[in-house]
Amino acid sequence: MTKLEPGGEMTFWDHLDVLRGTLIRMAVAVVGCAVAAFFFKDELFAVILAPKDDTFPVYRLFAQVESWLSLPSDAGFSVSLINTGLAEQFKIHVKASLYVGLLAASPYCIYELFRFVAPGLYADERRYSVRAVLAGYAMFMLGVALCYFLIFPLTFRFLGTYQVSAEVANLITLRSYMDTLLVMCFLMGVLFELPVLCWVLGRLGILSGAFMRRYRKHAVVVILIVAAVITPTSDVFTLCIVALPICLLYEVSIRVVRR
Repeated sequence: MTKLEPGGEMTFWDHLDVLRGTLIRMAVAVVGCAVAAFFFKDELFAVILAPKDDTFPVYRLFAQVESWLSLPSDAGFSVSLINTGLAEQFKIHVKASLYVGLLAASPYCIYELFRFVAPGLYADERRYSVRAVLAGYAMFMLGVALCYFLIFPLTFRFLGTYQVSAEVANLITLRSYMDTLLVMCFLMGVLFELPVLCWVLGRLGILSGAFMRRYRKHAVVVILIVAAVITPTSDVFTLCIVALPICLLYEVSIRVVRR
């Protein structure tokens, strides 16, 4: 039975006990989802490796547009991946399962964390916290989806088929493919939190739409620098693909703060 202070409030150690229970439930949910993903290996990697073939939806869409416009297209696009380590494929399988488990269990983990924090908030704070958390989660998932369905496939197709000479073949490792995909999806998810962050700062009176409009050119320069830092490659093509959505998010953030 939980011991309370004379005023009916929980002690510091009681809060630690509640936090420990919250973290244990979150860990069980993540591990459970990761184990489930591990046993569905074929389905898991069918989704992860889909962007390496021309049957991926975005490639079919661009091929359809090229046919409408009577433009030349690269038929039979497919990039083969290789493995160079004895235990590399197993380690990648485990890591991919953990990431998918964390992603699948994230709604429950967010719910558990909010349930732990909510009793210490006022009614207004709780209401705005719910909006911020839901919007933040939705924007993160939107960023991950945009990266998986558009940004990463276009980047991979360009870099995976680019050759300085026909005599030099591309041998892309599975580890390079996975690291690029995971890093880009995570970073795009984080960058898509920009409107939510601006909304919070606007509610606190720290940020205004007029300030953001005044320093729009400076923001574009910062966005280009950030995009250059977070992109796994150093080519201009990938830089533009990453920077363009962030610039659009900045314009959306201006309107969010104004409202």
